[in-house]
Amino acid sequence: MSHQSLAGVRVVDLSRALAGPYATMMLADVGADVLKVEPPTGDDSRGWLPFTGAPDDEQRESAYFLSANRGKRSVRLDLKSQEGADRLRALCASADVLVENYRPGLLARLGLDPADLRAANPRLVTLSITGFGAGGPDGARPGFDQIVQAEAGLMSLTGPADGEPTRVGLPIADLLAGMFGAFGVMSALHERERTGAGRAVETSLLAAVTAVHAFQGAGWLTAGVDPVRTGNRHPSIAPYGTFRCADSSLVIAVGSEALWRRFAAVVGIPHDRPDVATNALRVARVAELQAELEALLADRKADDVIAELVDAGIPAGRIRTMPEVYDWEQVHHLGLVHHLAHATLGDVAVPGGALRYDGTTAASTVPPPLLGEHEPAEWQRWEAPWLDQQEEAR
Repeated sequence: MSHQSLAGVRVVDLSRALAGPYATMMLADVGADVLKVEPPTGDDSRGWLPFTGAPDDEQRESAYFLSANRGKRSVRLDLKSQEGADRLRALCASADVLVENYRPGLLARLGLDPADLRAANPRLVTLSITGFGAGGPDGARPGFDQIVQAEAGLMSLTGPADGEPTRVGLPIADLLAGMFGAFGVMSALHERERTGAGRAVETSLLAAVTAVHAFQGAGWLTAGVDPVRTGNRHPSIAPYGTFRCADSSLVIAVGSEALWRRFAAVVGIPHDRPDVATNALRVARVAELQAELEALLADRKADDVIAELVDAGIPAGRIRTMPEVYDWEQVHHLGLVHHLAHATLGDVAVPGGALRYDGTTAASTVPPPLLGEHEPAEWQRWEAPWLDQQEEAR
């Protein structure tokens, strides 16, 4: 059973692709009633690879779409038409939250400015997610994930020291913006309990990536240190990174002096040796330390080393492939593989939610919808309060 802390909260989801849909999926996972309002041709991500099933299978679905849309119901609207615009106004009149990730100003040009929708329903919380933020010299620019990974400095920090700047292997700017957006909605809903009024919540891919610069951003702003790519090595701590063993590489994270003393005993290095006695000394000669450690590990199997390090309380792990991750017993124990009864695919597995409440993973049991699957029932259910208001007004 999914967690229901947002039970009764109605969310109109106008967003497409990933950042907005990920935010609304997080809300659905904790009980929100999410109506996905798609253009007549559907969310663009319905056409993105990879697909389930064979190429000629008419019932195949995009795994990309499935990954970010559980817990939702789907209807179609042409917002450029008068009927579509009126229907969206009706939906928002009875909603608690509106989520959109159109380019700034587009909804206003269609006569659907979120500020106007909020004026008609003062309790409405609106979330707008853009590429570069509203306003400013770059606010009108379109911003897909990799563009913002580049512009927000993330690519400059990622990849080998002597190689090209590299994108993170997941659309992390989109995902972070979705997470921040969901957090913003939750905080605005909590505030509404006191004030009775909604809020206009805004975030962007640029803001999300910049907000997680953490010590790299603070290092530049406070100490004038321009960070560089360090590959798999940590720029501030050593030893911390990947190390080759006899059969494969492993990851070791020696994040404190106490851990260093235990680690040094495992690999056979005097912990107080003058050239490695402190983290600052180890970072200063990180390349030499890497070579020394890999020489000590060269005849040992990675799993044996990991077992010994973990037994000593030292963080260490394998570099797993995706198949290995989803075969991992720990992943299944945590409920991180979620099975849903899809309308055409039958049982479908998707990545589960990251939160647990009282030992149970929070993930909606409602499968990702087919395009327009919930018409006309959802129109009737959502529009009824608005139609009642119109009748009372007459």
